[in-house]
Amino acid sequence: MRLDNVYLMTLSLLIFHQIDAAYWQEWQMFHLPGGTQGYLVFNIAVLPFLLIGYANVIKGHKSGFLCSYICAGLGVLTGLIHATFALFESQRFNLPLSMLIIMLCLVSGMIQLAVTWRHAGSKT
Repeated sequence: MRLDNVYLMTLSLLIFHQIDAAYWQEWQMFHLPGGTQGYLVFNIAVLPFLLIGYANVIKGHKSGFLCSYICAGLGVLTGLIHATFALFESQRFNLPLSMLIIMLCLVSGMIQLAVTWRHAGSKT
């Protein structure tokens, strides 16, 4: 499996989740300061980093591996955090597509971790 493809999949799922998270007002779940504006600042900070990381993977830069691990970790973390909220019967992210995106973030992130590990190991 190509690293750029799995990175793009995880990144896309994370973006889809962030769009959905705006609907569910995720910042309230985490008691984050700043409300909608704080949520936007977070996304303004994280999204360009992930996009630059994707470009570095495509270009074959060594820094692409670190970015890939971070993107994959965010996918896994998103899945695990929301699974924990679901266990405690959170009333958010309970629509079928919301749950599917979260589950796919977890799965894609895990696959990306394995693919990154394999590709990073073959470059050393």
